[in-house]
Amino acid sequence: MRIGLIGAGAVGQSVGALLVAAGWCTEVFVASGSETSARGLVTDLEDLNEVTGSRMRVTVTTPEAMGACDAVVLSPRARFTNRARRDVRMAGLVANGPLIVHLARQLTGYTGVAVMVTNPVDVLTRVFAERSGCERVVGIGAATDTARYRLTLARHLRVPVGAVDGHVIGEHGDAAVICASTTTVHGEPVTVPLQHVRDELAARPRRISDGIGRTRLGPAGAVIDALAHSLGILDGLTQVSVRQEADVWLGMPVRYTDGTPTVCPPPLDASETAQLAAATKKLDHAYTQLTEEI
Repeated sequence: MRIGLIGAGAVGQSVGALLVAAGWCTEVFVASGSETSARGLVTDLEDLNEVTGSRMRVTVTTPEAMGACDAVVLSPRARFTNRARRDVRMAGLVANGPLIVHLARQLTGYTGVAVMVTNPVDVLTRVFAERSGCERVVGIGAATDTARYRLTLARHLRVPVGAVDGHVIGEHGDAAVICASTTTVHGEPVTVPLQHVRDELAARPRRISDGIGRTRLGPAGAVIDALAHSLGILDGLTQVSVRQEADVWLGMPVRYTDGTPTVCPPPLDASETAQLAAATKKLDHAYTQLTEEI
């Protein structure tokens, strides 16, 4: 398995380290807007390989040279200061959008799997898919939202996290839909303290950013999970942003079998259905705004 990493920042670094630990990746190619950053990450990963006995090869390259990779991970970030306290992820739309359009041109016709990390991830997943012509494009975000949801609810109810079954779908952002109506604990329906959950889902990434500068390990873990499922290394249910009606990409549970995806949207009550429609409209509006800008 050959994986291309585009972006040598916090998430790219973490993904590289997790690929070494995973053991199924044979080669990693690193590209960055800064060649110094790319070479620094390659050198660090070489050290990690030596310490751990990994045989994974690591090379500096360019996005255009990644056509033979089985998958590419897109985690670049434009230089801008995000001062938003609400809709934080959407605040990167105008700054990061042109960067993703440029990468889509460089990877036009790419036939492997593309995993989008850059925010706003759902909009930029759509942009990359449409501009590159790549048919196997997913975004990460719903997986970390769902993990945070299950962890928050488990702690609130004082039960093991594994006892909680529930999803967060739609936008990776303020319009995320908490599927409370189908959430269960030990297989039984449960009353979800929605405001408490929403407050904690908003607080967790801020807490991480305030403490260590940027979220990295959770998103990187979601990338590895998305890669393993979409490349056929693992079968089972995961959560990624995928194309839905009206050509809008939304976070959804997806079941993979030998790398073939089947979208498995959870049943929704009337309120959740309305929230998902609002998220769809919001993301479509953001896409239109971005295409007008660029």
